Amino acid sequence: MAEQTALPQSSGALGAQGADTEKPDGAVVRDALGVGIAVGLSGFAFGVTSAGSGLSLLQTCALSLLVFTGASQFALVGAIAAGGNPCTAAAGAFFLGVRNAFYGLRLSQLLALPRFVRPLAAHWVIDETTAVTLPQPTRRAARIGFTVTGLTLYVLWNLTTLGGALGAKALGDTDAWGLDAAGPAVFLALLAPMLKSATERVTAALAVLLVLGLLPVLPAGAPVLVSALAAPVVLFLNGRGGSGSDRTATGGTAPGEGR
Repeated sequence: MAEQTALPQSSGALGAQGADTEKPDGAVVRDALGVGIAVGLSGFAFGVTSAGSGLSLLQTCALSLLVFTGASQFALVGAIAAGGNPCTAAAGAFFLGVRNAFYGLRLSQLLALPRFVRPLAAHWVIDETTAVTLPQPTRRAARIGFTVTGLTLYVLWNLTTLGGALGAKALGDTDAWGLDAAGPAVFLALLAPMLKSATERVTAALAVLLVLGLLPVLPAGAPVLVSALAAPVVLFLNGRGGSGSDRTATGGTAPGEGR
């Protein structure tokens, strides 16, 4: 944790501070705690939603302890509550969680953790830890951000999950509180700032349209799987549109112009 290795500029991991600026440890800890506490509190909503969907206290707590990917957990219990097939629900949750594997490929380069620590750290590779780690200007700052965010969020998420599951009966009809929307709302709040390019925004919009259009006709959980097709469709169309403009810009001659 003592090294101050600057992350390479070409990696895309540098924030606005640049590679030569060291970020104070206190600032990194403050940012990490802010994210960890804010998102960790939404574990209460998951506990209530899970208990209201018919899962036992043990099952609810096991999901948070062992799975620990909020969006996937909400997707699973939401599909089960809607009467979906458990296998379909699990498949939807699994494919939502696959994104963490891609996060791990990038974070493994930035953090460069010892081999014996990596299996434990992999459990904390989620949206929030990735969002805090990537902008850090040095490896030390990246490790601090990852560790503080992961530890804070893991402890608080599991405590609030337990509290939500225990308090579900006191709340009565959990659907009336609308707590099942807390998970998607937090996920959207984290995702929205990352949609910077037109391609990313179009992909997200198409995925939303696919889910909304297929909800009435497909089993619960299945529309989430189908929405993944939005990415290759947009990339394919973007590639076809970009190839023509590239040829004009690099190899072709625009009308009325000479070489």
